[in-house]
Amino acid sequence: MDVGYLLSAAAVRVTGTSFRNGIQVDYESLVDALVHQAEKLSEVPVLRVHWYDSARDGVPDSQQQFIGELSNVKLRLGRFGVDGQQKGVDLRIGLDLVTHARNGVADVFILVSGDDDLAEAVEEAQVHGVQVILLAVPNAEDRPHGISRHLIRAADGLKILFPDSIDQTVTKVEIPLASQPTAQSMALASQGGRPRAQATPRGLTTQGGSGALRPSSTLTSSAAIDSEPPGTTKYEDPADLAEQIDSVVNNVLTTFRRSATPEALAELTAGKPSIPRDIDKALLTDLSDRRGEIDLSEAVRYKLRAQFWEKYDDAYGTEG
Repeated sequence: MDVGYLLSAAAVRVTGTSFRNGIQVDYESLVDALVHQAEKLSEVPVLRVHWYDSARDGVPDSQQQFIGELSNVKLRLGRFGVDGQQKGVDLRIGLDLVTHARNGVADVFILVSGDDDLAEAVEEAQVHGVQVILLAVPNAEDRPHGISRHLIRAADGLKILFPDSIDQTVTKVEIPLASQPTAQSMALASQGGRPRAQATPRGLTTQGGSGALRPSSTLTSSAAIDSEPPGTTKYEDPADLAEQIDSVVNNVLTTFRRSATPEALAELTAGKPSIPRDIDKALLTDLSDRRGEIDLSEAVRYKLRAQFWEKYDDAYGTEG
């Protein structure tokens, strides 16, 4: 179970964006649903669920501790790199898959992931006589979301997770309107004031288990909002790109504003022009999905981040 894939793909189905903080999850029920479907697919009892996620310094947060204490769930943690990207998760999945296949631990492996980097591990496991079936998270049209074609070719089959399993266990985070911050409260935070902290909603998924926003390693300067970065060329399809960027930014910003506490929103404003890594990751992931491109150019990344702040300023700059 690649949790990064599971939750970001589930977030896309539920909220329209991969921003994980916008959803809350009933983990116990979700694991039960996954086990039930795995047993139907394999026609044998499930031995164990391996739950692969990242944690700060590899130390589980309270939510991950709860998941690790569920029956027949083995918590396997990578870590966050300095750039906020998860490290070691794919390696752990690949090593465990091959090791368990070599040792004859199971005959059928159900893999919940879409990562192209796992294709070689799948093929190596198959050499030892096991079946590997991919279980994809469905998008809003009940089609597999975010699965590498290379991984599909390597696996023995592709199925989608029962849509009801997502719809009944993953929901939007909704902060009451009365708890939303005003422009004055965010300005206060940016000047050194401290708004009253709000409790994190039960089940809120955050990177590393913290509700606080951590700065991204990528900055966009105030000058960058109104001009092209040096040395870049105009994109070949500017109208199409502009529409896609606008849609992605609107979805991420709407989800963030709906789910964030006043403190989180104030910290975002105070940290400008740095975009927190979880928001930045959602922006890049969603635009990559929309364009069907794995790697976005620096010029496109620049436009995306600049548009985020422009939309944010439009939303809050005239309040109060």
